[in-house]
Amino acid sequence: MMKSYKFKLEPNQAQAYQIETTLNLCCWLYNTALEQRKFAYEKRG
Repeated sequence: MMKSYKFKLEPNQAQAYQIETTLNLCCWLYNTALEQRKFAYEKRG
């Protein structure tokens, strides 16, 4: 049997800003890496 736990985050304003900034950076990094991989694939075939 597997157990899981859920926690509700209640960050203050500074923490919420930091979380949002980190998630936006991760999104940008993922999309940039994906774009590079697509470009390399198209170039090399």
